[in-house]
Amino acid sequence: MRLKPGPPAFWKDRSPRWQARALTPVAWMIDTLGTFRALRATPSLSPVPVLCCGNLTVGGTGKTIIVRDLAQRLVARGERPHILSRGYGGHLKGPLCVDPLHHTARDVGDEPYMLAREFPVWIGANRAETALLAAEAGATCLVMDDGLQNHSLRQTLKLITIDGGTGLGNGRLLPAGPLREPASRGFARADAVVLIGRDDTGLVPLLPAGLSTLSARLIPSAAIRKLQGRQVIAFAGIGRPSKFFEMLEEAGAPPMRCIPFGDHHDYSERDCRRLSVLSRQPGALLVTTRKDWVKLPEWLRAEVTVIDVELLWADPSAPERLLDLLLANV
Repeated sequence: MRLKPGPPAFWKDRSPRWQARALTPVAWMIDTLGTFRALRATPSLSPVPVLCCGNLTVGGTGKTIIVRDLAQRLVARGERPHILSRGYGGHLKGPLCVDPLHHTARDVGDEPYMLAREFPVWIGANRAETALLAAEAGATCLVMDDGLQNHSLRQTLKLITIDGGTGLGNGRLLPAGPLREPASRGFARADAVVLIGRDDTGLVPLLPAGLSTLSARLIPSAAIRKLQGRQVIAFAGIGRPSKFFEMLEEAGAPPMRCIPFGDHHDYSERDCRRLSVLSRQPGALLVTTRKDWVKLPEWLRAEVTVIDVELLWADPSAPERLLDLLLANV
């Protein structure tokens, strides 16, 4: 199977390689243009509170899992949260409300399509526009899946999600590193940081004093029990597929084969045929994430076991305190 390339290896090095140094002037120019656009922007005010779950880096950090967790908690409080997304990976640009009965992951993007099975989800590049449409449709609060660097909509509460395994990489801006903006600037705007997994890069002690830092880890759903004693073949097209494979191993279901794809991978007919062949091996069980499963054709889904992931907060009261802040002025 042809795999999309992952992030450049030099993004991970704490001591920048020559590639990072060579690309730093380009990164400065891109950041200058971004700063200029941000200064010219006039954020619109939403009629309902807005919670932004964003990234400082490109690639998966677990923010969509946080979006789902917090949206579920808002529903439990009697709120009607709607989710705003850019719709990355979909060919429809919006603004529109995702209908999982009529749209596909290719139409609206894998993450919006996945979330739309539980919540109203709007896609569109202009978050101010989709926020207004969502409020008119009955939303009592909004949760932005990504959008920390989007300045079209004023955000009531801003969370930065960080993958504990990769941290901030080499700490440099795109394309010299994985940062979308200088970390100091992002942290200055944030209300809290959510660290997913162990702090393998030693980032937490370096965070600004006074910035609320919450910890959580991803755990597999109960479906993991089906994998005991089976020959697991795992595949995933997420920001860091190794996270999914390691989770299976830690849960006592080490894969005999791991197949990583690039983030938001669009499964071709050839990919699906080859996966199907693997699933028919004696005793084999083909396993993937929900984000990948929703992009598979119907005929293949029945051959694949989905392992959903949930968020386990180190302090169970921490997310509730965040939502208290979000809704304080309602």
